[in-house]
Amino acid sequence: MDFDRRDFLKIGTAVTAGAAIGPVASAMTQDEKGGSSGKRWGMVIDADKCSADCTACVDACRTENNVPLFDDPKLDIHWIRKIAFRPKGIEGATERTFPAMCFHCENPPCAHVCPVAATFVRPDGIVQVDKHRCIGCRYCIIACPYKARSFVSKHVEPKEGDNPDVPVRTHGVVEKCTLCAHRIDQGKQPACVEACQKKATGAMVFGDLNNPDTDASALLRSGKARQLRADLGCEPGVYYMGL
Repeated sequence: MDFDRRDFLKIGTAVTAGAAIGPVASAMTQDEKGGSSGKRWGMVIDADKCSADCTACVDACRTENNVPLFDDPKLDIHWIRKIAFRPKGIEGATERTFPAMCFHCENPPCAHVCPVAATFVRPDGIVQVDKHRCIGCRYCIIACPYKARSFVSKHVEPKEGDNPDVPVRTHGVVEKCTLCAHRIDQGKQPACVEACQKKATGAMVFGDLNNPDTDASALLRSGKARQLRADLGCEPGVYYMGL
């Protein structure tokens, strides 16, 4: 995932602005944040097990969360993207892909820059957007170093077959992957993880990173999983193997 100098200048400006308005973000109450304290939901993704032609995770995410496509790259909303890369230093290496979404950072720049506390972190580590508070300023889009947010620039009409557990988005707000918080609160796994497991690839492993008994936590202890751009200090909750 490459970023040019202009991207980093934008991020720096946004984070600086966030330092001035940071106290506003703390106004979110514990009840509004939801989630379970003591847990740290996260994910480990093994790129070696991710098939380039498999879009099960992306398709499941769109279906579960009513994520629309407008047949216009400038307007389309993406909660998960399959990113293509070619391993460096390996002659004749084939192109590979891995899924990327909101990394649900422990220290998210998007929350720091939000002037109305629309973006917040639940006690269980899930980063959420309160669309009733969002004013569409898009500071968070600029601040996110992982480019994981989308602006809803077109009205979306509800349609038959939509998941009633996920509200229809409003024109003029920002949205992103929620880690399927509504499913997690019901004791289920995120839709992308469930779809990946049904494909028997096992590329995506979800669990409580604070619980040493979970498979995700065990993968972290193996020392093979790492965060993307850990140097930024965001402490993402999504880790990768094989990159």
